[in-house]
Amino acid sequence: IRRRASETFRFLPSLLKPLPLGKVGSIKGGGVLATLKDLSRHLGLSVTQVSRALNDHVDVAESTKERVKTAAKELNYQPNIAARRLVTGRSGIVGLVLSGAPRRMESEYMMQVVAGMSAHFAQHGLHFVLHIADEAEDQIDVYKRLTASGALDGFIVLEPVRQDPRTAFLRRRKIPFVLHGRGTRTSDFPYYDIDNFYVGRQLTKHLTNQGHRQIAFLNGLASRTYVIARTEGYRAALAESGIDFTAGLHRNGPMTEGYGLAETIRLFDRRGAAPTAIIAGNARVAKGIYASLKALGLRVPQDVSVVAHDDMLPDVRLEGFDPPVTATQAPLAHSWKPLAEFLVGAINGAPLPNLQQIEAVAFVPRESVAPVPTTPDQTS
Repeated sequence: IRRRASETFRFLPSLLKPLPLGKVGSIKGGGVLATLKDLSRHLGLSVTQVSRALNDHVDVAESTKERVKTAAKELNYQPNIAARRLVTGRSGIVGLVLSGAPRRMESEYMMQVVAGMSAHFAQHGLHFVLHIADEAEDQIDVYKRLTASGALDGFIVLEPVRQDPRTAFLRRRKIPFVLHGRGTRTSDFPYYDIDNFYVGRQLTKHLTNQGHRQIAFLNGLASRTYVIARTEGYRAALAESGIDFTAGLHRNGPMTEGYGLAETIRLFDRRGAAPTAIIAGNARVAKGIYASLKALGLRVPQDVSVVAHDDMLPDVRLEGFDPPVTATQAPLAHSWKPLAEFLVGAINGAPLPNLQQIEAVAFVPRESVAPVPTTPDQTS
């Protein structure tokens, strides 16, 4: 160990020598990092032009941005955060705040979020960090602390709620952010969302077209804006078919397998007509529904039809169920790129219409739906 340490210190002086400017050939393909000045000399552009291209400023031509970013990869350029902060007043770091560590069922989802977001922000020369706050701490206090120190340039905000205090705080402070979802009214801030009204309406309409009238919906937490939109779509489809909304058939809760299992048991234990069809808020809820129906001795779809929304997470795949589940589909992974691009755009002052997107949702019919049973004893 001593010998290796001695050899390392012997080479340190040469390693610490500054790289001569202009000798780009010695950088390319090597382990030494290029600087903005190296990129400037190599491309024949000013340092300011190179910097603004790397940071996706709207006043830089797309062809120039592409040329600069290609050269940055070839020459092994990595941004110097301290220098960037001195020049631009920005840290080059963006983040996501969570209240408490993810629970076991949420850990796979959060790993996808962090990995996906990190990869896409890295393409813009930014670092993405996950900040896990104490569950007992007020979230707005966390945002105040992070923004007061200037540690983060902007935020991804997940799972918005009605009158979300996080977005209200960030808007007042004029701090860039992008919402994964939308508000309940017209949103005048950057967001990426799927058409959740369509999700609720399409799944319900598919069931009513098969003659179902007792349609249960195991939806997500009532405060979430995407849940509100899906509920509105569900109610709209019922109304279109002349079916009254029945409060006992619409349930709210955490999107887990356990929630799907327990609420399905309750649906068949309640007073009133039993459901002939169930809508699951996601694939995990559908898994719980299937397990519960099997325990009750009910068959899918002969006795009860089941549909679901699918975020296409790798751990639960609806096409692998027996029978495969009819679903609306919108891969969660498709959101990482636009979320990263919209936050970068918000930081650099891009026009708001360029920073808002509602993604279309696919509909995939499978074998989990059948016409409504015609005799009462089939669902008894």
